[in-house]
Amino acid sequence: MKHLSLVALALFSAGALAKGPLTVEHLNQHNKVGNLALSPDGRALVYSQTNGGFAPADTSHDLYLMTLGDERQVRRLTENSSRESAVQWHPDGKSIFFLANRTGSPQLWQLALDGGEARQVTRLPLPINGFKLASDGKTLALSLTVKPGCQTLQCTLDAKAKEAERKDTALAYDQLMVRHWDHWLDQYREHLHVAVLGDAPVTDAKNLMADWNTNIAGISEVAFTPDNQQLVFSAKIPANDQAWHTNFDLFQVSINGGEKVNLTADNPAWDAKPKFSNDGRFLAYLAMKKPGAEADRFGLMLLDLITGEKKEVAPNWDRSISDFYFGLDNRTIYATTQDLGQYSIYAINTSFGDQIKLYGDGYAGNLQVGADKLVFTNHRLNMPAEIFQTNADGSQPQQLTQVNAKWAEGIQFGDFEQFSFKGAEDATVYGYLVKPWNFEPNKKYPMAFLVHGGPQGSFGNMFNERWNAQLYAAKGYAVVMVDFHGSTGYGQAFTDSISRDWGGKPLVDLQKGFAHVVQAYPWIDGNRACALGASYGGFMMNWIAGNWPDGFKCLVNHAGLYDMPSFYGSTEELWFPEFDLGGPAWNPESDYQKFNPAAHADKWQTPMLVIHGLKDYRVPYVQGLGAFTNLQRKGIDSRLVIFPDENHWILKPDNRVRWYNEVFQWLDKYTR
Repeated sequence: MKHLSLVALALFSAGALAKGPLTVEHLNQHNKVGNLALSPDGRALVYSQTNGGFAPADTSHDLYLMTLGDERQVRRLTENSSRESAVQWHPDGKSIFFLANRTGSPQLWQLALDGGEARQVTRLPLPINGFKLASDGKTLALSLTVKPGCQTLQCTLDAKAKEAERKDTALAYDQLMVRHWDHWLDQYREHLHVAVLGDAPVTDAKNLMADWNTNIAGISEVAFTPDNQQLVFSAKIPANDQAWHTNFDLFQVSINGGEKVNLTADNPAWDAKPKFSNDGRFLAYLAMKKPGAEADRFGLMLLDLITGEKKEVAPNWDRSISDFYFGLDNRTIYATTQDLGQYSIYAINTSFGDQIKLYGDGYAGNLQVGADKLVFTNHRLNMPAEIFQTNADGSQPQQLTQVNAKWAEGIQFGDFEQFSFKGAEDATVYGYLVKPWNFEPNKKYPMAFLVHGGPQGSFGNMFNERWNAQLYAAKGYAVVMVDFHGSTGYGQAFTDSISRDWGGKPLVDLQKGFAHVVQAYPWIDGNRACALGASYGGFMMNWIAGNWPDGFKCLVNHAGLYDMPSFYGSTEELWFPEFDLGGPAWNPESDYQKFNPAAHADKWQTPMLVIHGLKDYRVPYVQGLGAFTNLQRKGIDSRLVIFPDENHWILKPDNRVRWYNEVFQWLDKYTR
């Protein structure tokens, strides 16, 4: 009897420890870290943690202080219903600043780290979009949305009050753009302002670009000069052609206002992210070389402020830099970049251009650089974002947080691996494969064939809420993701190869990648495969429907382009189609008809699920409606799901549950 009791106990314990598949409800409950800010001495880190409600069972969003070193300790700094963002340390390391909406609009707050409550340091009559604190600890650069032409904040308030008195609801425009992503544009623009901290809360700020009818590129693209007397920011020159060019320039302006000097007038392409070295000698920034191209390679430029020499650092390094930071030696730059399916961290020598990969497992971001360490967030196909640290040379990587340890205890993720094959023009093409969560090698599994958007993008080693590969593995699918020609992280020539060839080499890569995995992994059942994609991936679903009609049992098209000429006339950022498709739609040499899925609608036969957000102004909903109309008119099994409150992405958690459930029901209908 005692023996049987022990056996029963063992079975019970095994059952209690058994892991199950990831669910979309579970996905909605994971915790998130962000807002990393390393202290000036590198001994402490402030970060935000947003709880998803699983463990701990709350949905708080607060700031935490972690002391770094052998004896790490974490202390919660805030407990407020308002979300804190944009954390920055005071230069003396004794307090932090952050934005929070605690008094009716986002304002700036200061919190001393030796105890006490946060102190409100701005009481502006307008919300603060973002801020930068100068190294003097007093001067603020602020991003505020105001009416162009207004010299004072009161002028903008008066304009808003007058607008509120209008009885009509008309929107009138004299130039493009008229809408962006999910909202119609109005008469207000995001401008750069300056204010000085004092004993009393700041109540006013000076607009440095009041006469400009354009936006700054964002507060992350603003930098104080070493003497704190000037600001450098990225923006487009005010003109009527802003919707069809990518010529962001860097401008320098005094904190007192006055002339804005164009520092990059010689480059007709995109200039971005100005940053000064700690010793004040160098200005570094990112620059593209092809006008009109939003996915050109961002090279690293360096301006010596003493000699006046300007050069590109590592011009032959075939990676596009996402972000970068100066090391404390002022001669090393630490950069993040997409790299063969990862987001890697590199150290670049500014004198010789040598590059050394320091970290390259998963997607590294939010990089913070200290004298002897690098701190960053990292996520992978089987792990939501956590905070990591390495030595400055990339050695001794360690995970600093375990905010999702309890959340992950009950989940069995699918194993994953990267593969490669010979694609179009015999080029090496990479992809990722995720096995079903309960994989058995003697079984046959259906395939979920995911096609990324962009089109200059990647489905790499990352944890994504909107296209989470593990959720398909959790449903018993082999998940295949091919980084076809046009994908990022494999060299600029590979990225450029999709431009003017939307339906060419990428389709060949997908076909060859499909054939490769079916042959290389005999447990994958190629006769039970469905393809899914969004944006350009949705375009590819429509393109596959007419150019590979017998390839899949079903298709899932989210926000896909269906009729290319009408897409040109209804999207917002015209530089994108004009570069990728050969100019305006009326250009007889353009590709709008050559790669138009609607022109091949007579060949469609594959059942398709069409999903679209009604507030999607990048790919307007009529593109999804057009595809569904064609499917219905031809008598092809199809379903249209519209989300009236979503844009190009499905962002609301409850809508995400419905989205995944619709998709899985569609896949199961044709593969089970």
